[in-house]
Amino acid sequence: MFRRNGMWLAPGDWGGPRNDESLCERRVRYRTVGDMSCTGAIDSSASTVGEVIAEIAASRVTERGASRADDRLSEAAMEDRKREGYF
Repeated sequence: MFRRNGMWLAPGDWGGPRNDESLCERRVRYRTVGDMSCTGAIDSSASTVGEVIAEIAASRVTERGASRADDRLSEAAMEDRKREGYF
């Protein structure tokens, strides 16, 4: 994982990491529907469905707003993906 714009992102051909971003191992989970090219991960120690539900219930950060990397890229990023056939 590497950190960009306050989010943990997975490395890949889609755009990361950059030269100034270092990789590290983290235990994470994804909070929104998507994949590593458009969704940031959050730190998580959950290993069961019940633990995931407990994390979500205790969170004060919205599932969508905090981890959708495309939202931080540009206002039209998701629309651009739709036009390119991602959905």
